[in-house]
Amino acid sequence: MSVLFLEEEHELLRDQVRRFVEEEIKPHADAWEVQGQTPRDVLRRMGELGFFGIRYPERYGGSDMDTRATVVLAEELGRSTYSGVAITALVHTDMASVHLFNAGTEAQRDAHMPGVISGDKICAVAITEPGVGSDVKGIRTTARRKGNDAFVLNGAKMFITNGVLADLYCVAAKTGPEDRPGKNVTMFLVEKGTPGLRVATQLDKHGWRSSDTAELVFEDCEIPAANILGEEDRGFYAIMRNFQNERLVIGAMAIGEAQAALDLTLEHVKTRHAFGAPLWQKQAIRQRLAMLSARVAAARQFIYAVAKRDADGEDVVREVSMIKALCGELVNEVVYDCQQFHGGSGLMRGMAIERLARDVRVQAIGGGATEVMLEEVAKRL
Repeated sequence: MSVLFLEEEHELLRDQVRRFVEEEIKPHADAWEVQGQTPRDVLRRMGELGFFGIRYPERYGGSDMDTRATVVLAEELGRSTYSGVAITALVHTDMASVHLFNAGTEAQRDAHMPGVISGDKICAVAITEPGVGSDVKGIRTTARRKGNDAFVLNGAKMFITNGVLADLYCVAAKTGPEDRPGKNVTMFLVEKGTPGLRVATQLDKHGWRSSDTAELVFEDCEIPAANILGEEDRGFYAIMRNFQNERLVIGAMAIGEAQAALDLTLEHVKTRHAFGAPLWQKQAIRQRLAMLSARVAAARQFIYAVAKRDADGEDVVREVSMIKALCGELVNEVVYDCQQFHGGSGLMRGMAIERLARDVRVQAIGGGATEVMLEEVAKRL
């Protein structure tokens, strides 16, 4: 189904991503599910094709496109049915490296952005902590000054996508007193191999199996003061700003997953016979799929309309929160029914619908749980 609000360059990008998925992800990604991560050479290939630089300036090797291009990339990676590969790439492009680009100094950008865009330097963002979840003001990792030229980080981060793989970590830590919530958090750039930073555990997940997720520990991890990203004690606002991009991307990825589930299921019910006729002949099944298809189509248009408004510089915080809540719930509803219509085969490992059923559950949790998103919407009604 065609989408309003797009230009030719966005459709060309879609075609390129779709070819990459068919030729270089689908034939190999089952092995990556077992390995627990997406190989570095695949990520470098995505960098070579320009997928990691679509929103960044040409001076660093990017193509300087807008929010709509991000949505196209996220939707097509979601449609691949290999969501672990998708989130590995999208965390790098749209949830972690954005902190470096948006808040980094010219020297920080010059040092790292070319490698980020080429895929030679993979990024992670370390905000979530054990027992904290979506409450950014509640983080407990600290960064204390050591003289005028350094900070010392202590604390732990949990559920960090690309935590094992990453070369660069954008880390949130408290730098001010507890009685200044929202005005005591600073973002830091921490490079892999920095003494005091270690991967405590590579976590074993229900879904997103081809994406590595880790617990990170900082133990007297000393970094230069020059590694501050943005302003000291103003990191909370940078995090909130970047959450909008993250949530729009997750919504687009979820709609890609939902459409993939519908496509798989339509093919299945038209060829699977029961009681002497294809399942498609059962009114209850085809009407349910028709309604789900309508809702996915509507949500997709909503996403692209908001992406266009964001590209035009409008404030779309309310709408992005709506998208995250709506699409996170919708994709779970779609995949639940699609797996049901696959019958027993839908429970078998190696079936795309079974993998999707595990992978999409997190879409109502990660990046801001549905309940948190609905509160954000309610505050703006």
